[in-house]
Amino acid sequence: MLSAALSGFLLGASLIIAIGAQNAYILRQGLLREHVFILSFICALSDALLIAAGVAGLGTLIAQSPKLISFVTLGGAAFLFWYASVAFRRAFHPEGLRAAGSGGSSLKAAVGTVLALTFLNPHVYLDTVVLLGGLSARFEGVNRAAYGVGAALASFIWFFSLGYGARLLQPVFAKPAAWRVLDILIGLVMAGIATSLLVRFLHN
Repeated sequence: MLSAALSGFLLGASLIIAIGAQNAYILRQGLLREHVFILSFICALSDALLIAAGVAGLGTLIAQSPKLISFVTLGGAAFLFWYASVAFRRAFHPEGLRAAGSGGSSLKAAVGTVLALTFLNPHVYLDTVVLLGGLSARFEGVNRAAYGVGAALASFIWFFSLGYGARLLQPVFAKPAAWRVLDILIGLVMAGIATSLLVRFLHN
């Protein structure tokens, strides 16, 4: 059982730590110290629920639903392009830059953004439901459950470490130039993911 849990943990960590929309957003909110706990918790819990669904066999159902995949792909690409434009606008308009603690987005807006970045991004489903869920077929019974718990634990550890660890970089981000660079990188990440989604959609 421990071996199965470790396998799930390592695979989950390898997928979650890759640069993505969720990570970029949590990093920025962590630097600003805005709603860090609830946003990290939402990301980790969402991953845990999707992993559980994948382990339970939902991955096969999603893989056989091309219309659902197309809808999520187009919706996700549109949202990510919009968020990229917001990031670029912050980067090139100095008045959009602000220090941590000076007040920012409301909890409702932040939660709405992180939920959209999570559930409108097909990569999330591919990583958690399809890939992690599909590989759970190697295990049976309690070992399969342990595999899922290990993968979910990796998500919790990562998002909370990213959210609360980001404050260690605050001395660097005391300068507006650092925020410009971060927002440009976030915009590029979001736009890159959106473009890859559209390319995949057009080639299917």
